[in-house]
Amino acid sequence: MVTPTYNEADNLPILVADLGEALRQVPHEVIVADDDSPDRTWEVGEQLATTTANLSVVRRFHDHGLSAAVLDGMSVARGSILAVIDADLQHDPGILPEMVRLIESDEADLVVGSRATAGGGYGDWAASRRFVSWVATFIARVILRVRVSDPMSGFFAVRRDVYERDAPRINPRGFKILLEFIGRDRNLRVVEVPYEFRNRIHGETKLNRSVIRSYLLAVAELRLGRQVDPAFLLYVLVGVVGLAVNSLVFSIGEAVGVPQFTTGLNEALDPIYGSFVLSVAVSTVVVFVLNNEFTFWEQRYSGWKLLPAFAVFVGMTVVGTLVHVGVFSYLQNIGLLLSVLGDAGARTLHNLVGAVVALIVNWYLNTTYLWRRRVR
Repeated sequence: MVTPTYNEADNLPILVADLGEALRQVPHEVIVADDDSPDRTWEVGEQLATTTANLSVVRRFHDHGLSAAVLDGMSVARGSILAVIDADLQHDPGILPEMVRLIESDEADLVVGSRATAGGGYGDWAASRRFVSWVATFIARVILRVRVSDPMSGFFAVRRDVYERDAPRINPRGFKILLEFIGRDRNLRVVEVPYEFRNRIHGETKLNRSVIRSYLLAVAELRLGRQVDPAFLLYVLVGVVGLAVNSLVFSIGEAVGVPQFTTGLNEALDPIYGSFVLSVAVSTVVVFVLNNEFTFWEQRYSGWKLLPAFAVFVGMTVVGTLVHVGVFSYLQNIGLLLSVLGDAGARTLHNLVGAVVALIVNWYLNTTYLWRRRVR
């Protein structure tokens, strides 16, 4: 029984007692895989281990994260069946004997504690939390084509030989370790056992922007493989959102009549549309914020550092724009495919090529000089 923990000092003693009661007829061990919790959950676990048979603690100092913690716990487990349960007391340990029985009787390779199958439930979840879970499940079922009704569950049991076969392929930076197993191994016999999700009593939920980002990255990596950097896909997605925001703000500006203005510097450029300037300014801010808070979560800036970071981002955006214009102008001058596509078609293609080159240049600049990996 592996339980990944982070700041669960109040919940861990209750969980250990509940597991002992639920599994009193089932030989078992409990492994606490703790990410060096500031509330010293690992210390609580070590104290419990002095009075609880077959309880051990793995205190992790590096590569923090739920999936990595679960894999570390599984790596030291000794049983023929490896089960995972969260320490927040929201999973029902009472169904563990049935989960174990299904694997021991060779009816399943992996058993999921499911909130979504008949007889299960999400408890008193708020509508917003249910919506997030529904969207995540929908993404998993459509993009990854998993057949499990609750692929977002963190409560499951798996046969040891399945773990030993699939573990080398699992991404330790993924968010939902269950999704890693069922998304990579299509031949698993999976059975779901229903349970009613409980409300958290102590501690705080771990659901935040980082979790959502990690989930999307995991889905992208599972679907596309590791040849394409999932973070780059998020970067592109943010760019698409930026284009949509730019178009929307420009349209609104034109509709409300944002005035034009002149610079007096270049007659060829004057007058300048105020709606154009407004749309560029708003979309630049939106793209910066989304990249900082979503795409590059681990390298994000906060507080007073946001202003100089934004200034650097604007500078890099200008460089990307110049690259875009330069590539477009060059292709126009040499007339690439002009005779094949015609004037309008060639311009469209040249603009697209310029945009792609600018995107790659901006990605390189941003990941090398702005959101580069740094010690936090």
